Amino acid sequence: MKKVLTYLPLHFAMQVILGILCQFYFNIWQFGFLKIGFLFLMLLLLLLIKQKVLRTLVSFLLFYFIGVSSVYLNNDLNYSNHYSKQVNYQKLSFFKITKVLKPNDYYHKYEAKVIKNDTSVTCGKVLLNIAKNHTLIEHSIDNILIAKPEFQEVSKPSNPYQFNYKKYLIKQGIHQHIYLKENEYLVQKGTQNTMIGYSDEFRNRVDVALKKYNFKPDELAVINALLLGKRVHISKELLEDYANAGAIHILAVSGLHVGIMLLILNILLKPLEQLKKGKILKTVLIVIFLWMFAFIAGLSASVVRAVTMFTFLAIGMFFNRKNIVLFSLISSLFLLLIFKPMFLLDVGFQMSYLAVFGIVILQPKFYKLWQPKNILFDKLWQLTTVSLAAQIGVLPLSLFYFHQFPGLFILSNLIIVPFLGLILIGGILIILLALLNILPQFLADVYGLIISSMNNFVSWISKQEDFLFTEISLSFKAMLSIYLVIAFGIYFFTNQKAKSLVYFLFSVLLLQGLVLFENYQTENKEEFIVFHKSRNSIFGERNGTAFTIHHDLDPVKVKLANAIKSYKINEDIDVKYQNDISNIYQFKHQKILEIDSLGVFDLDGFKNQIVLLKQSPKINLERLINKLEPKQIVADGSNYKSYVQRWKTTSKELKIPFHDTSRNGAFILKN
Repeated sequence: MKKVLTYLPLHFAMQVILGILCQFYFNIWQFGFLKIGFLFLMLLLLLLIKQKVLRTLVSFLLFYFIGVSSVYLNNDLNYSNHYSKQVNYQKLSFFKITKVLKPNDYYHKYEAKVIKNDTSVTCGKVLLNIAKNHTLIEHSIDNILIAKPEFQEVSKPSNPYQFNYKKYLIKQGIHQHIYLKENEYLVQKGTQNTMIGYSDEFRNRVDVALKKYNFKPDELAVINALLLGKRVHISKELLEDYANAGAIHILAVSGLHVGIMLLILNILLKPLEQLKKGKILKTVLIVIFLWMFAFIAGLSASVVRAVTMFTFLAIGMFFNRKNIVLFSLISSLFLLLIFKPMFLLDVGFQMSYLAVFGIVILQPKFYKLWQPKNILFDKLWQLTTVSLAAQIGVLPLSLFYFHQFPGLFILSNLIIVPFLGLILIGGILIILLALLNILPQFLADVYGLIISSMNNFVSWISKQEDFLFTEISLSFKAMLSIYLVIAFGIYFFTNQKAKSLVYFLFSVLLLQGLVLFENYQTENKEEFIVFHKSRNSIFGERNGTAFTIHHDLDPVKVKLANAIKSYKINEDIDVKYQNDISNIYQFKHQKILEIDSLGVFDLDGFKNQIVLLKQSPKINLERLINKLEPKQIVADGSNYKSYVQRWKTTSKELKIPFHDTSRNGAFILKN
């Protein structure tokens, strides 16, 4: 472990990570490309100085600015030909599809590059939404569409703790989206394919070939996900089953699949080691086959980074030295982040590396605790320790993002993972025979039965609700503190010295102190919230851990409302529902007057208070303002948009602050 901690690429990777985070969140470099080039030149010249401490400091600065510059260079907004600086809405824009996304009930969704505006070459990506139509054929990667669209900003989340889709898209390099109908665009013929386009074309051919063999919809969807990296056709119910069973990673071609392929290839090609320079040939073939698998799986970002990671591991295995696996992982992380810095902010990337680091560091230590002589028990114990190690690596992050823990994850992984290698190899054989049109139907039926059995088993596991722990609240700070405890815990149990014990105990005390502080904040927090809910009204009164919701929704629907669930989980509080809405609310010394469709506001003693408009009251707002002189006017999502726009104009003219929850998000009063 000591050698790993002194491994230079680890220190350089940490500086690169720090640079990426600083540039993305604080945008510290805004001085153009020439000046960043000049800065690198100066730092490289300073490296010529022979003073050791100064050279070390300059080296860290150099890699810090590599992280900064990597984000800057990968941000299309920094280029003068970004479409937002070139777009003329009277001229045609050309969109090249780069990724097919999961559709919703109304739209097919794609990521697309804006490659031209009329004759001007442009760069930058958009989210492309094309209205569904029974005559519409889904588009493929590298298709070019021509249109005169309206570029729209992606909305911010309307309620506290709601998933921030705008921020998610920014991390993908997307800042705007467009909506098109079938008659609002043309498809350009004879476009040139990229490597990803050829991969997509191959996967479409496989999909067409497999459909001839009577696979059930769920079977075909899982085959597409397992082998081709296409999850767009998996039903929401099946996805939830895999997530609740702790087996969602099975459906995404990732480190698990590539790692199993590496293990199988390593066994199959082992006889080559008997040849002169056979180890070199074996390593080269393994790398080639891994990238062929990446091509079959669509060359998506998650597949490319997984194959890159295991390419480094395959090369590392060739040298067969101590800690070479960890060195290879760190080197692959370092290289990936230099060229694709936004991978760092991708949940899949974070979980992949944490899982593999967990396996490499913890699994050997767990395995030493018991070494059964029976070969069957030995293999089961190996799988158990691998699952435990991976779960410890990703658990804090998983709780932070997904707020649930599948208690039967070990059972689902013990049953599925041992057979996953056979399923992958069998699937590749099925694909090859289907493409050649020589796949026997009985073989397709057997493979379909295996996939269905896996689906049924996962569905059964997911139904064991007593073992599924949901609505777990974990803050970002608490997550980091838990990882600190895990890191210092590993450090202590590895060398068992007094100094490392002090670090470990300090990290435990830090976590305990943070938990106590967060509990104190929760118990003393008071809020009044007007949530945004289209066509309905939801108000919340918060007093410590008690939260009362006043609403006009169906009692069942309100409990399923994402706005309330997200707030409840993240704040870790109890919620009480009341299907009534009062006309007057009191928050501390502030009164809130609610005016509904009846339009009654002729009340005394309500001057300089907050007025809340709901259910589109037919009122003369100017008269209301003159009479009540409100401190602020709030309109929730139950009002007609035309009314809200008119009220907003009147409020602006009379210099009264106006809050529209559909545009400004939830209205919150705090203590």
